[in-house]
Amino acid sequence: MRIVVTGLIGQYAFGGVTWDYMQYVLGFAALGHEVWYLEDTSAWAYDPVKQEPSADCSHNTGYLGRVMREFDMGDRWIYRNGATGDYHGVEDDGRAEEILMSADVLANVSGACWLREPTAAIPLKLFLDGDPMFTQISLATDPGTEYAARVSAHERHFSFGMNVGNPGCDVPTAGLHWRPTVQPISLDWWSKTLMPPGAGHIADGAWTTVMNWASYPPKEFEGRMYGQKDIEFERFFDLPSLTDEKFVLAMGQGVGQKRPTATLEEKGWTIIEPDIHIPDYASYHDFLTNSKGEWSIAKNGYVRSKSGWFSCRSACYLAAGKPVVVQDTGWTDHLPSGDGVLAFRTPQEAAEALETIASNYEYHCLEARAYAEKYFDAAKVCAELLE
Repeated sequence: MRIVVTGLIGQYAFGGVTWDYMQYVLGFAALGHEVWYLEDTSAWAYDPVKQEPSADCSHNTGYLGRVMREFDMGDRWIYRNGATGDYHGVEDDGRAEEILMSADVLANVSGACWLREPTAAIPLKLFLDGDPMFTQISLATDPGTEYAARVSAHERHFSFGMNVGNPGCDVPTAGLHWRPTVQPISLDWWSKTLMPPGAGHIADGAWTTVMNWASYPPKEFEGRMYGQKDIEFERFFDLPSLTDEKFVLAMGQGVGQKRPTATLEEKGWTIIEPDIHIPDYASYHDFLTNSKGEWSIAKNGYVRSKSGWFSCRSACYLAAGKPVVVQDTGWTDHLPSGDGVLAFRTPQEAAEALETIASNYEYHCLEARAYAEKYFDAAKVCAELLE
């Protein structure tokens, strides 16, 4: 089949973003399908250097072209400049639309693609939600918007919120049938060394994560507020005092609610700037693979709604053979907690989980990789999307 995967690799040329979308491309390709990568958001390109929208997409397409070549995808990519409507990758506009109109499946990852002709005509369109509760609040509270109409135009809907539609989960379905899914991980790429080894790495011996203090403002639904990671993190400010473990967090400043850097550092957290230390997919890979493991909280909206969300980033740590200690959002209803992957709800549980792994570290590293192979293998996950 010809499968088109959509994403934001060029639009937001950052490390983790590249992996989020690229691993769908690699997963479908591993199944033997002809895979094309598409960006068509109808938005102007974002210039990460100037940190503003731009009609000039050369920085974005340059990065995207390099990424596709380095992941052995050659020229099988299409970027539509929202400012001009011109196509890049496949330079001939007619050829680009011919490829899209002849596709069998559209995998619209995180709803990045703005459906219009020719993508709207693809017979099987998969909407893949990576932001449960927040996506569904938008759909449930504003059902008449163009966004809601685009989401409804897909034949199947999947979510990282594995509990959506189940008893005890507060995520509204907004009239749609949400099927559970997880991030596909291209396991071979996490067994590789992508950057030359240095004398030392800032992540060496530390529990790390990559996060934003607050990605966007809280949202209200049926009288309750659902917030971002800042709300959850405040409960764990004192975690470094409960353990001898070291923490290095690549943390974005946040939108609206800025991170309290001085307070965090006083509490024993080491904070580094993501745009400096992990600017692209290779340095992101390097940061994860040099870590002792991942410790991370989830967005308050994921936790409070009992969404069942499991992090795409945590799955990458596991594939690299790094244990993870992550907050329970209800994901333990679907995935086991115990070996290589430990859930927590309180600071005391988090500290105990860290000590458990530290006391038998090599075992938990082996179990982490085995966990990724069992639950996140890209070919398996992508095959389930097509069933």
